[in-house]
Amino acid sequence: MKDCNQCGKCCIKYGDGDLAATQEEIDLWELFNPDIFEYVKDGKIWFDPETREQLHRCPFLKLAPKATAEEKDKYTCSIYVDRPEDCRHYPSLINEMVRDECEMIEVVDLENPNKAQKQLDKLMSSSRPSSYS
Repeated sequence: MKDCNQCGKCCIKYGDGDLAATQEEIDLWELFNPDIFEYVKDGKIWFDPETREQLHRCPFLKLAPKATAEEKDKYTCSIYVDRPEDCRHYPSLINEMVRDECEMIEVVDLENPNKAQKQLDKLMSSSRPSSYS
């Protein structure tokens, strides 16, 4: 399994209301991060603060500057430390990565998905509980 190359596929794919935040996260944003909280509407996330319409993608996903024009696009999260738990836990399963065309996964991971899942759990151990049983 490769390290994340910041392709942004996971963040882009889970737009249009496919992400959630806990009420605790929303409450904390309201108190300490009003710049994030303004994108919350009725307990759901990523709504335009002016129109109150659902955004098609996370407003905190930013295209990183390129050193050269030939470089692949890379994305960053401007609220990485305060991102929702949904974001912290992704990716959790190998089949999720395959479905989402995650660029971290390699052919060898598909040949031994149990081993790959253990490796993924180890890689993500600081972000989420283990998915492998």
